[in-house]
Amino acid sequence: MKTVGTAVGAPPRPGLRERKKQRTRDALVRAALELIAARGYDGTTVDDIAAAVDVSQRTFFRYFASKEEVALFVPHLAELRVAEAVRARPRDEAPLETLRRAVLDSWDAINEAVGELVPLELHMRVYRVIESTPALLAAHLRRAAELEEELAGIIAEREGLDVDTDPRPRILVAAFGGVIRVAERRWSAGDDPSTEALRELMRTCLDHVGPALATNWRTTASLKRHNET
Repeated sequence: MKTVGTAVGAPPRPGLRERKKQRTRDALVRAALELIAARGYDGTTVDDIAAAVDVSQRTFFRYFASKEEVALFVPHLAELRVAEAVRARPRDEAPLETLRRAVLDSWDAINEAVGELVPLELHMRVYRVIESTPALLAAHLRRAAELEEELAGIIAEREGLDVDTDPRPRILVAAFGGVIRVAERRWSAGDDPSTEALRELMRTCLDHVGPALATNWRTTASLKRHNET
C-alpha cells in the first residue's frame, strides 16, 4: 500500500503546538511593529502589544525578553540570513566580494522571509523609527557588532586563518559594517523609504569601497587649486 509522508530530505512539519506558538509569536511581532510605527517606540508599552493580540503580559514574556527584543526581531531575522549567505558563498571568492554578494544576492530572499512575517512597508517604517530612536539604535548597533564578530569568524574559517591572531578578518568586516551604516544613514535621511532605495544605496556604497580605500580622492582641478594657494 502506498504511504503518504514527508518528502525525503524535507524538514519535518512542526506539530500543532509548535504552530500555535509560532502564530502567537508572529502576531506579537506584527502588533508591536504596527504600534511602534504609529505611536513611536517610547509611546508603545508591553501591555499595549499584549492587549493588541489579546494575550497577557506574562504570555508576551514567554516569547520575548523585552520590548526592545520584539522591536528588533525582524532586523535580527535579516542578520541571520546574511550570515547564512556568507557561509554559502564559493570558497575561492575574495573575502570582500563574498560579503558584498552575500548582502546583495540574498536581498530578495531576506525580503521574502520578512514579508511572510510582516508587510515590507511596515518593516521599513519601523526601520526608520529604529534609526531615529536612540535606545533602539544603540541596541541595533550592539547587535550589528555581534554580527560583525560572527562574520569575521566565518571569513577567518573560510580563509584558513585564526581570527584571534590575524586582524584582517575583523578589519575587513568592520570596514564592511561601516559601509552598511553609511547606506542606512543616507537612506533614513532620504525621501524614498522603499527597500529598493536602501538596496541601491547599499550597492552604490559597496561599489565605492575599493576606490575610496585605494585611490587619491583629489581631482586634477582640486590639486591645481591647492598648489596655487
